[in-house]
Formats: sequence, structure tokens, C-alpha cells
Amino acid sequence: MTKAENSLKRELEDWFDKSAKIVVAGIGNPIRSDDFVGVRIVQDLKDKVSDKVCLIECETVPESFMDEIVELKPSHVLLIDAAVMGLEPGEARLFDAEKVTDFPPISTHMLPLRVFCDYIKQLAKSKIALLLIEPCNTEFGEGLTLKIKDISEKLTSMLMELLRN
Repeated sequence: MTKAENSLKRELEDWFDKSAKIVVAGIGNPIRSDDFVGVRIVQDLKDKVSDKVCLIECETVPESFMDEIVELKPSHVLLIDAAVMGLEPGEARLFDAEKVTDFPPISTHMLPLRVFCDYIKQLAKSKIALLLIEPCNTEFGEGLTLKIKDISEKLTSMLMELLRN
């Protein structure tokens, strides 16, 4: 594991601390190559995390799952998505939604993630974070690029380890 991956793992570990019920929501478009990374990670976590974790494949419409998330009454909501942040392709960052004032400028979603997070925070009183991955390619096409597939597998393993208990 690289230094950056170890650092991210520690950040996630701290963020999940004292979690009672967790929602992990994957966001992304299946026909825009690396944009699908959030959903792919959620798909790969199926049957590999504890019962206190609810996995949701939001694809490009996370707003369609707002009521479901609120009804689950999670203590923590982790949104996983691709975002153009100006980093090296494949770099991942954890952002606390409560402290982020300007969400990534590239979005494939109808409702801005800021509005989505504010809604969940207000109604569910959940701690919300975004795990964002810099894509290599978001042009039309199916399948992740090799670099994003690799980071997807690493993040899936990391999350499996953190969410087993």
C-alpha cells in the first residue's frame, strides 16, 4: 500500500469511528467509462460488509434515493463518485461534506451533490462524506480504464476491511 493509500485508509477509519449504521452510495454513469467507479465499488462490496452497512447503487440519480437513505436513519453516509479535481488520475480523496463549500465542478447528476448532502444531513442527521476519485476518462464508453480499475479494487479491499465489523 502506498503512503497516500495508507493515509486515506486512516482518514476513512477515523471517519467511520462510532458509526452505528452506514450507507455507502455509489454514484456514476455506466456509459461514461471511469465515471462509473463509485457504482463499481459498491457492486464489488456486496455480501462482503457487515449487516450495519447498506449499499446503494445510485448511478446518475442519487436524488432518487434520498427518502430511502433518510428512512434508514444512518449515522454515516459515504458517497463514492468520480470527480475532476485536478489531481493525478486514480487519486482518491475523502471530503467531509459538512466542511466542503464548493463541490467538484464536473457532475453528471441532475441535483447538485451539495443539495443532496444538505437534505440528508438535515433530515437524517447523518455524518456525510464524499470519497472522490480522479478519473482518467469520462467520455462515452463502457468499462473502467486500467488505472481506475486498479484503484477501484484497492478501495474496495480497503472498505471491505473497514466495514466488516
